[in-house]
Amino acid sequence: MTVTTQANEKVYKAAADTAHLITRIEAAEDTRVFWLPQETILFDRASLTRELEVDLAANAEFLAVEAMILGRTAMGERADHGLFRDRWRIRRNGRLIHAEEVRFEDEITRIGSHAATLGTKVAFATVLYSGPSCEIFLPRLKPLLEHGYAGASHWQDKLVVRIAASDGFALRKILSPVISLLRNGAPVPKVWNI
Repeated sequence: MTVTTQANEKVYKAAADTAHLITRIEAAEDTRVFWLPQETILFDRASLTRELEVDLAANAEFLAVEAMILGRTAMGERADHGLFRDRWRIRRNGRLIHAEEVRFEDEITRIGSHAATLGTKVAFATVLYSGPSCEIFLPRLKPLLEHGYAGASHWQDKLVVRIAASDGFALRKILSPVISLLRNGAPVPKVWNI
């Protein structure tokens, strides 16, 4: 099953409080689940907390992509201030196999400008694949990542790709071939090309 979004998710300035989004996915035995939402655009003074909770059966195959753009650079917009928190918990047979959390709070531009975070980049993505083809995919991923600010790692039964780019267009130029490879050559969902 492939799940995507009709368009980019847009998180506008918060009038009050923080939006909280929880996505729960369960993949049964002998299933393949591709969680492929299009990029989320975070606007200045937005406030979003999102969680991805995934439970995989022993032999389920799973691919997840979460991409974020901090403002629309083509429109001269930046996400200078706000809150963005992204929390992932991926389990296989009830055992935690992946946990991560990203958090930008208050001065997003200042926090993201450090070399250890995004440097001058405003678009970034995490791609996670868990399944039997990790060792096959890793060497084939490296040529797709060598011309970008990106990297991939593999351990146990998961493969994690991190990508950062100067804008959403540059991010998608790297992200789309990565997704296609991890879907055994199937293209990104058609709505990604509209």
